Amino acid sequence: MPDTALPTETRVLGVSESAARRVAFLIEQEGNPNLMLRLTVSGGGCSGFQYGFTFDETATDEDHVFEKDGTKVVTDDASLDLLAGATLDYVEDLMGAAFQIKNPNATASCGCGNSFAV
Repeated sequence: MPDTALPTETRVLGVSESAARRVAFLIEQEGNPNLMLRLTVSGGGCSGFQYGFTFDETATDEDHVFEKDGTKVVTDDASLDLLAGATLDYVEDLMGAAFQIKNPNATASCGCGNSFAV
């Protein structure tokens, strides 16, 4: 049976400088320098899948850790399949400020940007 897994070089998650700065600020506010931002994908939301953001101190053997400017973002293996090639960004504009996922795997997304379809 052929291997259908994505090549390792495409199973990456980018982190923008803006996102890294914001995560670092939030971690500083939490007062625990060991924290990482955990980004997950789960079933649900108005488009089929939804993003989740939490802080975590530990990464398991099944996790993938991506680092930008000393800030760590961790995601599990199953979520990375849906996030491969995506970029975590933090955007501030007149409408507000929020983390955004620029996900090339998403074929549709909801208006709030928190859920997507593949």
